[in-house]
Amino acid sequence: MRSPIGRLITPQEVAARVNFVFSPEAAAITGQGLVIRGGASLK
Repeated sequence: MRSPIGRLITPQEVAARVNFVFSPEAAAITGQGLVIRGGASLK
């Protein structure tokens, strides 16, 4: 697996993004899919 950040993301980093999506700060984000993979790709 290749990742631009050079490492796998942590469960805490995923949790932080989930918390953001459900926070008032994300109220303007509608109808979107959020991919949390740290830029990783299988090539």
